[in-house]
Amino acid sequence: MRKISLVGVAAALILAGVGSWVGSTTLGGAVIGWSGVSIAEEANGPRRLGVLMRIAEDDPSAQTDVQTFQRGLEKLGWTAGRNVLIEYRWAAGSEERGQALAKELVALKPDALVAYGTPMLEATRRATRTIPIVFTMVTDPVGQGFVVTLARPGGNATGFTSFEVSIGGKWLELIKEISPRVKRAELMFNPVTAPYGTSYLHSAESAAASFGVDVTGAPIRDDADIERIITALGGAQSGSLIVVPDTFTDVRRDLIIELIARHRLPAVYPYTHFAESGGLMAYGPDPAHMFGQTADYVDRILRGAKPADLPVQQPNKFELVVNLKTANVLGFAVPPMLMARADRIIE
Repeated sequence: MRKISLVGVAAALILAGVGSWVGSTTLGGAVIGWSGVSIAEEANGPRRLGVLMRIAEDDPSAQTDVQTFQRGLEKLGWTAGRNVLIEYRWAAGSEERGQALAKELVALKPDALVAYGTPMLEATRRATRTIPIVFTMVTDPVGQGFVVTLARPGGNATGFTSFEVSIGGKWLELIKEISPRVKRAELMFNPVTAPYGTSYLHSAESAAASFGVDVTGAPIRDDADIERIITALGGAQSGSLIVVPDTFTDVRRDLIIELIARHRLPAVYPYTHFAESGGLMAYGPDPAHMFGQTADYVDRILRGAKPADLPVQQPNKFELVVNLKTANVLGFAVPPMLMARADRIIE
């Protein structure tokens, strides 16, 4: 009987096209090894997944998000480079780039797509209405027309929301706790990348009277707008800033935090990595945790579930992070009650 070389079988399969997906399964684009792959897995071919990230590849939070996502997949039996091949694309905060990258991923004919953030979900939905999409960190997907209802999404997209718009009042409460003298709060967001920003504004406005604070919107479209608004706040008395969850502000968080520190303003941010980057306070979901949950829906879809039948999940974990080092530098005394409620304190 003629002996069949297993190495030869694997090589033939890779030459047949399987290997074309291996090159970008890691952040740096290095090839991930194929050790431990069974003959059955090679014959059927690994599943293919495209991930469209709103941030840049060198963003400090990028590694954490991707590693958490891949660990979540591994717990469910999917190992990158073995039975699932993952293509990452990085929009770096650019809506236009996101649209081009979405088309690029769709052209690769993946079994499923992951979209991080509202602009990236919009981009992937424009590129395909048939490939399943799992989204994460998206605000008000019903109001934005991405799904029919949370319970029955319909269409080819489902996933995880990031915030309830009613959180605007909570952000305002945190501002007043750390700086009782505040009489004015502005909510910063880009209307293009965060069209839902006015919903947070209305939420904060509804709570404003009980805190004795005037709340206004601070729409921005470029870096110059950010500097102009924060400088004006710094020149006024008793001002503060609330940064709305938004791809545009997320990728510019270093600039925002630097300007806030220069003018010694109280501010609250939507994601934990703002506080880790030097922001005063953050209250909201942890993106890395959300990516871990996203892996569960990816697993279900790769095993045959339809996005239309998977309900959109709302966040079940919020974290309050206080950067005590920043508070000391800016001259804010953190009240003991606030310290006690904090999930994490950065010293």
